[in-house]
Amino acid sequence: MDFKTTFKPLTVDPDKIYDYSFAIIAEEMGNHDFSEDEWKIVRRVIHASADFELGRSVIIHPNAIQAGVEAIRKGRHVIADVQMIESGTGKKRFQKHGGDVHCYISDPDVMVEAKRLKTTRAIISMQKAVKENEGGIYAIGNAPTALLELIRLIKEGIAKPDLIIGMPVGFVSAAESKEELAKITEVPFITNVGRKGGSTVTVAALNAISLLAD
Repeated sequence: MDFKTTFKPLTVDPDKIYDYSFAIIAEEMGNHDFSEDEWKIVRRVIHASADFELGRSVIIHPNAIQAGVEAIRKGRHVIADVQMIESGTGKKRFQKHGGDVHCYISDPDVMVEAKRLKTTRAIISMQKAVKENEGGIYAIGNAPTALLELIRLIKEGIAKPDLIIGMPVGFVSAAESKEELAKITEVPFITNVGRKGGSTVTVAALNAISLLAD
């Protein structure tokens, strides 16, 4: 294929593009302390963000991968803080085990309650999710208030997720919410340090876990 440009791509084969990308990531990352399975998650985070600093800042609880894989195989649901995560996740890998991906932030009752209480829809959506789901994997990439509310519900004994992937991005409470997540002992987690994060890297980590479950 001729793109009529001076630059010529190495390949247009989708599989080879992935292979080339992962090879470049491995070379540029160099030495690291991640285990083999942890690296499968981290390299997808880097692939999604092209950000090695973000990749190096990822923190993976010792039981996180096993907990996530077991949850998927048991058919537990994934709860997303925003619809971007719901849209970007490979649902079929969860559905084949009996689970699915849900996002409550735009539910009419959530919007009404958030307006009534003058709080974020993200907070109310976590409260609803905990009521409607036993365990599950919580994937939070956009809303720090969702992550902080989930941590509160855990500490009060109301929620017990199987795994939290908490990597919200932003300038207001994002870094702090992840610091709080890294302190909890009740639930395995995957998070990162600092303001960086977002739905794309949260999806990347989630999809990496689902591939390991397969």
